[in-house]
Amino acid sequence: NMTEEEREFIVDRVKELLEAPSCCQELRVVAQGYLAALDTPGEKKAGETLIAELEKDVQDIDSVLALFTSDAGKKMFGENAAAHLAETAIKVKEAGGKTCFCPACAAGQAILDAKELLLAE
Repeated sequence: NMTEEEREFIVDRVKELLEAPSCCQELRVVAQGYLAALDTPGEKKAGETLIAELEKDVQDIDSVLALFTSDAGKKMFGENAAAHLAETAIKVKEAGGKTCFCPACAAGQAILDAKELLLAE
C-alpha cells in the first residue's frame, strides 16, 4: 500500500495535471474521477484508469518535436512560438528527456514513473 507521502505525491501531480492548460479533456475527466474516488472502494480502479489514460496521452519528445516543426504545428502555435517550442524540445531531447515538457505531460510522466504505487495490490 502507498504511504501517505507517496499518495500525496500522486495527488499533487494529478492536481498539477488538472491545472495545466495543455491537459486534454479526456485526461481531465479521468484525473477528476481519480480525485473524486480517493478514500472510496473505487480508488484503485480509478488509479488504473488514470494510468491507462496517461499511457495514451503523455507524448514522447519525438512526436512533439515533429508537431512543432510541422505546418500544422506552425498554424496551431504560430510560427515564432512553434520555433521556440521546437528549440526547447531539441534541448530536452539532447539532455536525455524522453517525453513532452508541457506541464500536463510533465506531471503525467511523474505519475507514470510512480505507477507501481497506483497498481500495487
